[in-house]
Amino acid sequence: MKNTVELIGFYGGDKAIARAAWTSTQIDLDNKTDEQIGDLIDKKLWNNTSGKPHKTPFERGIVEFNITVEQASHIQTLKHRLANINGESARYMELKEDKYFLPEDWSGIEVSEDVYSEVGGLLVAKGKDWRYVLNAYSQDTNRLYHAALKDLTPVLGRKRAKESARFFKTMNSQLTLSVMMNMSCFYNFQTLRNDPAAQLEIQDIAKQMLEKVSEIEGQPFKHTLKAFGLS
Repeated sequence: MKNTVELIGFYGGDKAIARAAWTSTQIDLDNKTDEQIGDLIDKKLWNNTSGKPHKTPFERGIVEFNITVEQASHIQTLKHRLANINGESARYMELKEDKYFLPEDWSGIEVSEDVYSEVGGLLVAKGKDWRYVLNAYSQDTNRLYHAALKDLTPVLGRKRAKESARFFKTMNSQLTLSVMMNMSCFYNFQTLRNDPAAQLEIQDIAKQMLEKVSEIEGQPFKHTLKAFGLS
């Protein structure tokens, strides 16, 4: 019921980024100290005097995650072409694992008046906790998804049944995504999503991603994160 991030791999790091930059001048990376690599990444590539970062070398550093997110965060991850993303498809497969997200900050907020539905009368009673209501509602819509899929399949065919039964899935339904981005895109993602103005859920995803990259053994992106102002 929480959004989660798992770092499943990375390629390159500060050295790969520096190597890409120095290749154009035929400078041998083996003769450079860690301090010189950091100076190159910070002062000559990202925070140079022109005020325009030289972003191409940062494409040599790549991070890859598995993230489980609700639909709103899924959309925010897709926007602005920030990453290479593959994920579970409700169109091609039945979503048998009914994952869904419940916002922590809804706890203790009570329903102020009875809510009725045309289908079954009283939907929510006054005084209920809104997080409890969302939990129950999510379970109901998941049951409707599977029931509709079963009845639609013999009439519409399996393909159309799967792609249309998912209309019962709510915005808090979770999907697991494979997300890969280079470090230039990682900076853009952090700038846009790890920000107080961003939706709370995608902020949490961005923070988890930054923590995972920062905690890689040996700190291969130490200088890059410092140049980005992310450490």
